[in-house]
Amino acid sequence: MELTQRILQQFVVLAEEQHFGRAAERLTMSQPPLSQAIQRLERGLQVTLFERNPRGARLTPAGRAFAEDARRLLEAQAAAVDRARRIASGHEGELRLGFISSLGYDLLPRLLRRSHAELPGLRLQLSQHSSVELLDMVQAGTLDLALVRLPVTGTDLLTVQQIGTERLVVALPEGHALAAGPALDLCELAGQEFALPKPDALPGLAQQVALACAQAGFTPRALGRADDLPGLLGYVAAGLCLALAPAQVRSLGLPGVTCRPLRGDSPYLETAIAAVHRPDGPDAAVEQVLRLLAAFDQ
Repeated sequence: MELTQRILQQFVVLAEEQHFGRAAERLTMSQPPLSQAIQRLERGLQVTLFERNPRGARLTPAGRAFAEDARRLLEAQAAAVDRARRIASGHEGELRLGFISSLGYDLLPRLLRRSHAELPGLRLQLSQHSSVELLDMVQAGTLDLALVRLPVTGTDLLTVQQIGTERLVVALPEGHALAAGPALDLCELAGQEFALPKPDALPGLAQQVALACAQAGFTPRALGRADDLPGLLGYVAAGLCLALAPAQVRSLGLPGVTCRPLRGDSPYLETAIAAVHRPDGPDAAVEQVLRLLAAFDQ
């Protein structure tokens, strides 16, 4: 016989009440159909589940054992339905998230904390790569969502959603003469030696630094180049030169590095942060993470 959810619920309620009248009232049905349903259940199982008497219905030993299993079946069924609904709504499951290194210091930890608090059933699988690699992985379907800095190229077949902006700061060797004041104008950096981002690895930051310096009237002199922020800041920490970097690097507290904000309203002093996903409509988990990111006050 088929053990439907309805018959299991009827049996469990009767097992709890041990009285057909009270059980029928809880089930919002009349007593005769309940009695008939339990009789069909017993015939199908070929087991007597209740001992009937004028005062009610008492579980047999077999009935008590079946009641325990029936409750577990109902709980498992409810859990399965709830899990399917949560996955469909993006509250559970797995999301493959890629990010560039410069977003791993502040934005990513905040996202992980918020996701753990609001979406505890959603597991984020993290991958750090360059912007170019991340876009290729999203396009290929090996990542669900990528966090990058704009501008980037190769997004014609992808959906790009800006989620915030961030100012550039100047990273100076500790004790540098320009670190004496609370803030700097970019033109004050003319003539200084820079650690510059490699355009093929950090295209957005490389373009931004070049344009910002050009607008300030100078071309930065490269003492060295690096393909990630730790490399850039390594030059600074060694006391060799300075670097322009996103403000998130201030959270690192690197020994030997002092950060100062840059004055001015040049658009090149701000960098846009974006989330990239495939254009066939983000799935529920991607939508949930985008919702969390949209709530951040960049």
